[in-house]
Amino acid sequence: MNIILPKSYTALQLSSKTIGFSMGSKQPEGELLKALITAKPKGHFLELGTGMGLSLSWMVDGMDKESKLISIDNDQNLLNEVIPHFKDDHRVSILHEDASKWLQNYTDEGFDLVFADAWPGKFSDLSKTLSLVNPGGIYMVDDLLPQSNWPEGHQKKVNDFLTFMESQPQFITTQLTLSTGVLLAVKKPLSH
Repeated sequence: MNIILPKSYTALQLSSKTIGFSMGSKQPEGELLKALITAKPKGHFLELGTGMGLSLSWMVDGMDKESKLISIDNDQNLLNEVIPHFKDDHRVSILHEDASKWLQNYTDEGFDLVFADAWPGKFSDLSKTLSLVNPGGIYMVDDLLPQSNWPEGHQKKVNDFLTFMESQPQFITTQLTLSTGVLLAVKKPLSH
């Protein structure tokens, strides 16, 4: 299969290697994000954990002209590498903020897809994050399969997270062994 990479993906990947950032989302997650976002025209999207913008590039590549995306990270050094690639795209807002504080203070419209690729939205502030997913919307996380760089006790956090997600009656949840392990949860429509 001949996959066309997003316009900024190769440059962001090179910047990641140059600065030694190894925690970026992998291409399979990016391809999945692009497909999911393409299925949500005029969508409103949220990424928690911009990192080096690798997943952001796939998300933007899947958006139509009327979609909007907010991406949040607390590391200004990383954002300095990412922002130049998206600064002219009026659909994208990249915020340098603590995602946990941002989530607690956010009161605007919900999201058609939330990609939680940071501690907030996955291991903290989870109930608030899930409340921001629109009916029919998607909540996605990655990095759920054991990895060599996990700190002691992290597997328990992942297990607790998965148990919590499986107990959410308003979501239909599935786990994929894609790449680093992905969870997709679709919020049931109100009539369900």
